[in-house]
Amino acid sequence: MQSADPRQNDRALITAFQDALWVEDGLSENTQKAYASDLLHFSTWLGKARQKGLVEVLGGDIEAYLALRFKHNVSHRTSARIISSLRKFYAWLLRLGKLDRDPCAGIQSPQMGKPLPHTVTEAEVEALLAAPEVGSSLGQRDRAMLEVLYATGLRVTELVTLRMGQFNLRQGLVRVVGKGNKDRLVPLGEEAESWLSAYLDDARPAILSGRQSDDLFVTERGAAMTRQAFWHLIKRYAMRAGIHKPLSPHTLRHAFATHLLNHGADLRVVQLLLGHSDLSSTQIYTHIAQERLKELHARCHPRG
Repeated sequence: MQSADPRQNDRALITAFQDALWVEDGLSENTQKAYASDLLHFSTWLGKARQKGLVEVLGGDIEAYLALRFKHNVSHRTSARIISSLRKFYAWLLRLGKLDRDPCAGIQSPQMGKPLPHTVTEAEVEALLAAPEVGSSLGQRDRAMLEVLYATGLRVTELVTLRMGQFNLRQGLVRVVGKGNKDRLVPLGEEAESWLSAYLDDARPAILSGRQSDDLFVTERGAAMTRQAFWHLIKRYAMRAGIHKPLSPHTLRHAFATHLLNHGADLRVVQLLLGHSDLSSTQIYTHIAQERLKELHARCHPRG
């Protein structure tokens, strides 16, 4: 039998449920609080919108509540957690014998899509590429690396392990050994070719100071650039360029794919250039391009 005030009874149930979460499941205090907060919010809505308490709920009440939360732009991740909170709560009530049916039966969790990778605008890429001080040999090397990375969409490991025999400036191609030792040919583009040529003519011999190396991009030690060292270079140049969003070598790979698609490249061409064996690995980039198109439409179209 419920008390005269359903919300008071709800609060007592939620407190008891929190205790059960710790005793039965060993859930952390933060998780307990998150579940309790979800249930309190649901209870408040129930009392105002449906004049019900938590033990009187039907599946339609839960669906209506979730639809309202979704309408207010609650993320799929938050919706999934709310559903998890409700399922655990009503499973607990069933075990206690306080209910004879599960109102969560038939409620589907939202599909968790892949998170979109961070990318940067074309203007931000231009600022990043211009950040190295090309008056020095190391600055020329860094500019050449950034240009090649953005022009080809290589993985950072593929970039730093490039050898002298893997490119042909006359043909404007680089031969990449990707995952699974699969080879692919990727065009360099005029700008990357120009910077790579300048690096090979002047900066690389100066950095090596007479030493021999088959690595394309070398350090002052005469060894190949490491992934970690290049990651730090990217961060430094991003700060210099005034880019404050998360940035890594992989971000330029994302930018390469996204900008190609934004300019009309075929998805399968981008798949080949990135070295993805499965087209589904490439399709995530179409979401970024579509978000850009939606943004432009909303800002510029009279009916946006």
